[in-house]
Order: sequence, then structure tokens, then C-alpha cells
Amino acid sequence: MIAPPENPHPLVVHWLKRHRSAVSFVLHMIGIPPTILGALLLAVYVFQMSFPVFVTAVGMFAAGFALQFAGHYLEGTDPGEVIYFKRLFGVPYVEFPSGHGPFHEPTAASTADAGGESAGGSGTP
Repeated sequence: MIAPPENPHPLVVHWLKRHRSAVSFVLHMIGIPPTILGALLLAVYVFQMSFPVFVTAVGMFAAGFALQFAGHYLEGTDPGEVIYFKRLFGVPYVEFPSGHGPFHEPTAASTADAGGESAGGSGTP
């Protein structure tokens, strides 16, 4: 017997809601591995004290983060690291793409607005 799939963890659902754009998602999928590998190589550098390892680690870490920040820039949202500090200092931030918040449910009106028509259809304000 095959067990039914489990529901995704709430953190995964939250992450997917924050990364709705296909371009942002792809940039994250490309940028996350070098960021993690760069952080791990920094630990290797501490033990080997090798300058080439250090340069590679910092380059991979910075390039990976740059790709992820580019994805957030294209999507119009703040990266999670920036949101943390903005919350800490009470500065407004954008966590979700417009119209895709955690409690946003698509309605007929929002579907019609996405097509460029108003919900009333009369064309007058």
C-alpha cells in the first residue's frame, strides 16, 4: 500500500508564497546552493588558511546571495534578511508580492482585475 503524500511543512508553504514569480524561484534555486557551499568553504578556510579557498568561498557566497536578492528585486519584495532588520527597527517592508499575501484568496473580482477589467464592468468610477 502506498501512503498518501503528507502536507508540506508550514515553512515551505510560507516560502513558496513569498516566491511566486518563476524568475525569482529559478534565481533562488540557482543561488541557494553556492551560498550554502560558500558558507561551508569558509569553515574549510579556517582550518586550512588557504587564500584560494577563502576567495572561492567568499565569491560563491556573495554570488549566491546576489542572485537571490536579484530575484526579490524583480519580484518587488524584500529579502528575508532585510525584512528581519526592517522589523527590528520598525521600518515598513514588503514580504509578499502584491495580491499574494498569506491570507489572500483569489476572488472573481481579483481575477477580473488581473484581466484588465473592473469588477463592475460599467467602466465608470
